[in-house]
Amino acid sequence: MKMIKQKNLQTAAIIAALIVSATLHAGETYPGYGYQPTEEEHIGEKEYSPFLDIGYPKRPLWGDTHVHTDFSTDAGMIGNRLGPEEAYRFARGEMVVSSTGVRTRLQRPLDFLVVADHAENLGLATMIAEKNPDLLKLEFGKKIAQLVYDGKYGDAYTLWGKGMSARKDPLKGQEALTQSMWERLTAAAEEFNEPGKFTALIGFEWTSSPGGNNLHRNVVFRDGKGEADQVIPFSNYDSSDPEELWAWMQAYEEKTGGRLLAIPHNGNLSNGLMFDDVRFTGKKLDRDYAERRMRWEPVYEVTQMKGDGEAHPSLSPNDEFADYGTWDKGSFGPDPKTAEMLPREYAREALKRGMKYEESLGANPFKFGVIGSTDTHTSLATTEENNYFGKATPAEPSADEDRFQEMITGFLAEPGGPDIIIRHVQTLAAGLAAVWATDNTREALWDALNRKEVYATTGTRMTVRVFAGWDFEEPEVQRPDFAKTGYLRGVPMGGDLSNAPDGKSPAFMIRVLRDVDGANLDRVQIVKGWLDSKGEMHEQVYDVMCSDDRAITEEHRCDKPIGNTVDVEKATYSNSIGDALMMAYWKDPDFDPKQRAFYYVRVLEIPTPRWTTYDAAFFGVDLPEGVPPTQQERAYTSPIWYTPKG
Repeated sequence: MKMIKQKNLQTAAIIAALIVSATLHAGETYPGYGYQPTEEEHIGEKEYSPFLDIGYPKRPLWGDTHVHTDFSTDAGMIGNRLGPEEAYRFARGEMVVSSTGVRTRLQRPLDFLVVADHAENLGLATMIAEKNPDLLKLEFGKKIAQLVYDGKYGDAYTLWGKGMSARKDPLKGQEALTQSMWERLTAAAEEFNEPGKFTALIGFEWTSSPGGNNLHRNVVFRDGKGEADQVIPFSNYDSSDPEELWAWMQAYEEKTGGRLLAIPHNGNLSNGLMFDDVRFTGKKLDRDYAERRMRWEPVYEVTQMKGDGEAHPSLSPNDEFADYGTWDKGSFGPDPKTAEMLPREYAREALKRGMKYEESLGANPFKFGVIGSTDTHTSLATTEENNYFGKATPAEPSADEDRFQEMITGFLAEPGGPDIIIRHVQTLAAGLAAVWATDNTREALWDALNRKEVYATTGTRMTVRVFAGWDFEEPEVQRPDFAKTGYLRGVPMGGDLSNAPDGKSPAFMIRVLRDVDGANLDRVQIVKGWLDSKGEMHEQVYDVMCSDDRAITEEHRCDKPIGNTVDVEKATYSNSIGDALMMAYWKDPDFDPKQRAFYYVRVLEIPTPRWTTYDAAFFGVDLPEGVPPTQQERAYTSPIWYTPKG
């Protein structure tokens, strides 16, 4: 194992040059990135600028694929008054006044956004607020609207929720209402979409919730309004079966010529259903299912407000960082969590089990990349710990105890039964999707998601890049054309290696740059999962680089913790520890060419104050119990898979 480090960078220009990399010679091509013109195809002379047609991604684009506005009934019915227009304006960096009257803006704008409002009775709360005449002429419309107008918001939400839980559409036969609201959403996306500057991807959330267990997916369009308006979003009223959603997606593509993908989220609230061993119908998984699942669901939302889904401490007992943002009490239904559910809920375990399925089925149903997003129901995509506007409007910034104590799960708990209550204090100010796209356009972003060249963060904007190949040498991680080398002779995150040359083990080149407005870096890790000759699953976490000149032990761990500079009372910290830039070269010391394996990079920042600590300092309230005052924010890359011969 070799390591290269650099501290105390002098200028942003130096950092950018180190991370982004250089140029592409005319005529070279990179798989999945298109054709590069030759010099002869230009206007007759060699052009001076070497950056005209680089052809591969130059920087990560930052966004959120999971924002709810007042068009979502579980947002608009409980106080959110901000629509898609405000969501886009906020994401683009404008100041916005929240539904509770608090001014807010992002520290830095996002590059893209998906307004993913729930398909189920899309725009119902908005129609009530606008006194839509077509809604109010219906018996249900009159009843629920009157409850809202009388200030009985809880009763109104309960009335709607009963139908949602029973999958009985109160607006069945009123598709024109849904169509009109959908076209307003797509119109807003068109208005704010500026290719090259800001991308508004069209999308919606399909909210499958059998027994209150989370099987939700966000559906993301590659296309514009012309194609999207030819359909009405598929909802839980239509079916709770993901395979029925995939069939609807296929029908859309056949009808319009467009493209769709779906992003599952919150396996930690699925009570074992997200990565189950059987299909929704109870049938066993087969090759056809595995291939279709990965055709339609190439990416998984691994971290967001409702807990972190990378790993669980009981599944990864040798990983001291596995217990981060753990939500393991239950789901949105009445059933408590059991230990046997956990392996079918967390991403790392699913990645291991996916390889095992590939051995038996010939296809991997859980071969996904990873992103983060917020799942905010305030229309505000906030992920900075000191700018956290909560999951829902009632929990927006305030000294009121509801900010910490609002119930998220546990409403259906049996009196005297197990504790399945999760409160707002346990939410994370997470997360973000980092996408290595060639351009800031719908097409390029969607394509990057589809090829899994993406990574997740818990809200920080650290830059992470990794390549794996068979013949990388240690000095190459320092090359100014690092990225070019990586693409030409290796694969990026989300890629595949196979057929190891004799005597070779995979070599990894990794570069990480801290968030320029955030915390220094603690360590860079590679998480490996593999199958042995008996088909047994294993995992190993390797610390491949430790900041502050710490050594790595024989157990592949930094020899001591990074330390902690956080002043809890003042909610401050210092970048006097950790590194700003980390560059690592690593070869798998335990590689067996006959064993299936995956590798992903996890990067940890130094400890920083949690949002609850910032709140306590700002509002002058006591630190809440049950959550730590500090945390280590992190990034997870999409894996790189190795498949042996045969």
